[in-house]
Amino acid sequence: MSLLEDASATLSEKPTLVNPKAPEPRLDAGNKHHDHYAQRLPPWRNALRKRLIPIVRWETPYLALMQEKLRSPALDSYFAFTANLGTHTFYMIFLPILFWCGYTNIGRAMVHMLAAGIFWSGFVKDMLCLPRPLSPPLARITMSGSAALEYGFPSSHSTNAVSVAIYAIYHLRNSSDLQPDVSLAVQALFYFYAVSIIFGRLYCGMHGFLDCILGSLLGAVLAVAQLTYGDWLDYWITSGVFMNPLVLTLIILVLVRIHPEPADDCPCFDDSLAFTGVFIGIEIGAWHYALTGYSISDPIPSTVPFTLNEVGMLRSTVRILLGVTNIFLWRASMKPTLFKVLPPLFRILEHARLNLPRAFFLNASNYTNVPKLKGDDNVIPPASELPHMLKNLAHPRKRSVSVGPQSAADAYETLAYRNRRRRESTNSLDGPVLEETTWSPNAKDEEAIALQVPSRNNGQPLLGANLLPTPMASRVHSFEQMMGTGNIDIKVVTPPDSDADFAGEVMQSPAEEEEEKREIFMQLTKPRVRYDVEVITKLIVYAGIAWIAVEGNPILFQVVGLGM
Repeated sequence: MSLLEDASATLSEKPTLVNPKAPEPRLDAGNKHHDHYAQRLPPWRNALRKRLIPIVRWETPYLALMQEKLRSPALDSYFAFTANLGTHTFYMIFLPILFWCGYTNIGRAMVHMLAAGIFWSGFVKDMLCLPRPLSPPLARITMSGSAALEYGFPSSHSTNAVSVAIYAIYHLRNSSDLQPDVSLAVQALFYFYAVSIIFGRLYCGMHGFLDCILGSLLGAVLAVAQLTYGDWLDYWITSGVFMNPLVLTLIILVLVRIHPEPADDCPCFDDSLAFTGVFIGIEIGAWHYALTGYSISDPIPSTVPFTLNEVGMLRSTVRILLGVTNIFLWRASMKPTLFKVLPPLFRILEHARLNLPRAFFLNASNYTNVPKLKGDDNVIPPASELPHMLKNLAHPRKRSVSVGPQSAADAYETLAYRNRRRRESTNSLDGPVLEETTWSPNAKDEEAIALQVPSRNNGQPLLGANLLPTPMASRVHSFEQMMGTGNIDIKVVTPPDSDADFAGEVMQSPAEEEEEKREIFMQLTKPRVRYDVEVITKLIVYAGIAWIAVEGNPILFQVVGLGM
């Protein structure tokens, strides 16, 4: 069944009133409970999700109470600002500097852990489709315009922070280069960093306890794996045999292919793609750079030669500025080039049935060209956005406080939570609507939705376009939102906003239920079309960025007189 037929079938379903005492009908696999997630997830994934959803709901009042007791303007600003230190954007901007300043071993270790952390946390997020803690009653405090649109379980911030902290603390404890007191102070700083990032995710209402616990465990596993096998991988890749990086690249591409399809349009896959490309790029770049004669083998093969005393502060600064400029020039030139070159190739592959379609991405046969996209990248922003981001980083009080659903997962969970609360507050035997029941809009709702669905000139929906507004289909101004808008943006969704509003409330009529659902979904972000070529484009662009960082720029520094 095509995406359009599947979406049309979803719209045609009508909510059913059931008697809670009536026996559950036995339906064929895939048709049981005609709800959003049961329709879109394999039975085993849906079963896991149903087991974990009660934990998300159980955590909500405790997180809300903690937020209510602790919140202050100063803490809001602090945790919103420090959350940026756990994002992949932060790491992607500063990691190349490690390579250019001779810390290739640390840079490669960081990339290995962060790439694996983003990929596997995104893998689990898309597999289980668990929402973030419910808002309301929680307020979400963030400087990121896209973080709230991802699924919540597990926390990638926690994964990144814990893996980096464990790796750094281990090496500090085994280093003889620092005085004991200095080493202890730096270790304490990394402990504080990890705890601050993890607790900040709870404080800001972005994650629950389970999200952070599992994210932290994943980060610890990845750090131990890097400490155990990292050196072996570095030497294996640079052993001089091209087959080694080729085999590793093929394994990574297989992992990309089996990345789970989410039930909602979520950016987890996009971020996983970016770091997958980075991983491929640094392995190929490290292999070839070790063969050029420009690199040294201390402390690991493919290390960039650098000492501050010999290069000097001025030339070191010029190296960094030149290197960053090259990365942004590559990104700015390759994305539009690939958007022109790839669609005809994708149409040929699609005609031969060799394409690899993904949900929420439009096939090349259904568009003629890719327009200029805004806010389509959450890892490295366009160069034009950098001054705005740096300006807002200098003013940490700039943040966004939102109350209400921000993603399709939020919306479905909000409706399920409200229905459950109503069921608990009524003794009626007439039977409430099942939490899993899909919203089916009336003609007026369909007209409102149609205004938000991308269409051809004849007004017909594009094949594969989502018929419900899914927020990650649009990331307009995501980087403007990421670093703050300059004002405290408070978004409130009604009705109702708290458990107290359900006390004594009778069950709604079907018309009232549909109106409530329509109101929630209409407040989600207007969608944009996502194109199939964006997948390969992101892989190529980020693999190129990594290659430039580990080989292209170091060779350029030597050629132009900025090297050793």
